[in-house]
Amino acid sequence: MSGILDLLNSDLGKTIISGVSGSTGTDQNKTSSVLTMALPVLMKAMERNASTPEGAQGLMGALSSKHDGSILDNLSGLFGGGVDDNVKSDGSKILSHVLGQKQSGVQQVIGQKAGIDAGSVGEILKVAAPILMGVLGKQSRQNNVSNPNELTGLLGGLLGGNESKNEQSFLESILDADGDGSVIDDVAGMVLGSAKNKGGLGGLLGGLFGGKN
Repeated sequence: MSGILDLLNSDLGKTIISGVSGSTGTDQNKTSSVLTMALPVLMKAMERNASTPEGAQGLMGALSSKHDGSILDNLSGLFGGGVDDNVKSDGSKILSHVLGQKQSGVQQVIGQKAGIDAGSVGEILKVAAPILMGVLGKQSRQNNVSNPNELTGLLGGLLGGNESKNEQSFLESILDADGDGSVIDDVAGMVLGSAKNKGGLGGLLGGLFGGKN
């Protein structure tokens, strides 16, 4: 199974990055950087939430109904006339549910790394969250996910499993952020350091997820 960051490098991913960039008025490269860091963090948070029976049940219910993947069938319509406020409102609820009290800390840290303010990160994530849920819903349907174990397996597979401890500790550190950004700066600096020299989305992907120096 392809990981979530492989998706961002695909044609679909480029459409998403371009559309989110246009709808939020944020530079495309910065939007790309934010999504590259944020999507795995959101996935990791969902994986955590799905580790409880209630959390798994709630996520499975959402993926089999509202977030079944149909949003991906008409991305040009979604982005064409400006993203609907209902989509952003839905995204806001998803972020609040998935990240809880850690939302502002996560947005702050990602903003620092991407070179934009936390508010802009929030706007990007509001648009991206329903799309990410759509990706999960589609994958869930294609893989006939019917129980919590299969759901956590799907999330783990999209995250790339536990092959590399670096990115796992990076994700955990961001999710454990208390909002001041200090603890995570060191960890993020270590994990993302090599990406700066390679430039672009590919470099950031490599630096964040198992790339070799």
